[in-house]
Amino acid sequence: MSRLNRREFLKSTTTAAMAASFGSTFSINVLGANEKIVFGVMGIHGRGNYLAHRFLAREDVELKYFAEPDTRLFPERVKEIEAKGFKAPECVQDFRRMLEDKDVDAIVMGTPDHWHAPGTIFACQAGKHVYVEKPCHHNLHDGRQMIEAAKRYNRVVQIGHQNRSAPYIYQAIDYIRSGRLGDVHLVRVMNSKARGTIGKEPDGPVPEGVDYKMWLGPCKDRPFNNNHFHYAWHWFWEYSGGDIINDGVHQMDIARWVSGVTTPKSVYSTGGVHFFNDDQETPDTHVAVWDFDKLTMVFEQELWSPYMKKVPMPIRDGDNLPTWPFIGTRIEISGTKNFMYLGRHGGGWEVYDVDGKPIAKGKSGFSRMERDHIADFIDCIRTGKRPNCPVEEAHLSALLCQYANASYRLGRKLFIDPQTLGFLNDDEANALTKRPYREPFGVPEVV
Repeated sequence: MSRLNRREFLKSTTTAAMAASFGSTFSINVLGANEKIVFGVMGIHGRGNYLAHRFLAREDVELKYFAEPDTRLFPERVKEIEAKGFKAPECVQDFRRMLEDKDVDAIVMGTPDHWHAPGTIFACQAGKHVYVEKPCHHNLHDGRQMIEAAKRYNRVVQIGHQNRSAPYIYQAIDYIRSGRLGDVHLVRVMNSKARGTIGKEPDGPVPEGVDYKMWLGPCKDRPFNNNHFHYAWHWFWEYSGGDIINDGVHQMDIARWVSGVTTPKSVYSTGGVHFFNDDQETPDTHVAVWDFDKLTMVFEQELWSPYMKKVPMPIRDGDNLPTWPFIGTRIEISGTKNFMYLGRHGGGWEVYDVDGKPIAKGKSGFSRMERDHIADFIDCIRTGKRPNCPVEEAHLSALLCQYANASYRLGRKLFIDPQTLGFLNDDEANALTKRPYREPFGVPEVV
């Protein structure tokens, strides 16, 4: 097959044209056991840069590209790579440059949420495997198309729920499913910690070196604003869904996984912006309730409490367990016999009996699970096996958060259609399961 002409590729103006170009042009590399996996990173402001260093800790990978709309980040990021003795990656403002490079095997995606689905789909179409950060996607339609793209192009897509590679979580699941907790009818998920304000920012000129149209991608066009850029995007519906989907999705994925449930029958969510007085749209105080068959799951969030905190890093990688009542990222599992605290990211687990006495516990480190999650992705590329966190699983967990956000935004209880995974008899709610896309970066109807 001939290689796609770069000029023709960059002139593509529709998603369909991009899909057709990728599908007809790129061949699949077959990697030998000793051949290095070449990767590029899409989005290097925060998480993508962190992941680049975590991947480079392995000897069987090679970093070839940094792709980032904000070119001001390149000098410092490249300097950090070179300081560790690695070759400087090629820096491109348009991610499509690395997708057309036949030497690239995989894309590591640390972009904002609104880019997760388009970036993953375009990468699959280009014959690349994908490691994409959580949450899996921005909405139901995005998730469906990610699943289809991974399947159609036979690509490994690993979602960054590192807890799926944590041995202590598997131990906790074994304990629960052994029946030693009894029957579980209530799971409570906490996502609370103090977070600073994003303030109020006026629109202004696009900074020199920033391709803001590229950063917006599939989102509607708007003037540049610092609060609609880099980290503050988390608190706007257009790009994400607040802290339930930013951070709480980790706990929600664990809670759904250990409970053995998939799709709820209904969801009700309430809360508000009670503490902050800034530009954010998403709630700083949030409660959601999902009903499954014989199981109720509750989510509680407060982003203003100084006493609720994440598990400290020394405890995550050490042997001690945290002080559970003040861990803001815990899961509480109520059984008819015993009760379990379960922490994410190395937090461990502990079981208490009917008299409040600890009777069992488990622990394994955060650094290990992060390393193992990346190792699993690399191994899947070489062997073709299913990753620890495939897109199908992460899709269901992200939907729990998006169901809650839909209920919050509409102010009413919503009922889930088990066939479509959308909402039953509710056009207004179903309108939130898909977004209008700005081309050429929209999620295609046919991948």
